[in-house]
Amino acid sequence: MIKKPIKNKVRKGRHKRLRYKISGTTQKPRLNVFRSNSNIYAQIIDDVNGATLVAASSLDKDLKGTLESLNHKEVAKAVGKAIGEKAVSKGIESVVFDRGGYIYHGRVKELADGAREAGLKF
Repeated sequence: MIKKPIKNKVRKGRHKRLRYKISGTTQKPRLNVFRSNSNIYAQIIDDVNGATLVAASSLDKDLKGTLESLNHKEVAKAVGKAIGEKAVSKGIESVVFDRGGYIYHGRVKELADGAREAGLKF
């Protein structure tokens, strides 16, 4: 009997293949996205130094109160705007987008659109 592949295991393999090509530098760090069933997280990472420069999520205290009445896509867009604003305030203008093995659709696309609206280029 053939077992069906587990979605997250397949996603992790896809992410591993993507990470061979994508790497963040000091001049152009990597915008990483992680999505769970109920929350979405984004980090801007400098892979050369191994440091997280900026992070935002749907669990942040400053966003938590305003996100309760929104659906998942609207929450992702708000998180994208938040990380974009934080990055621009730290002097980060352009990033490499790492979708984390997820399909560029739905919440991942909305987060990217929100970050672009805030001024990030990728």
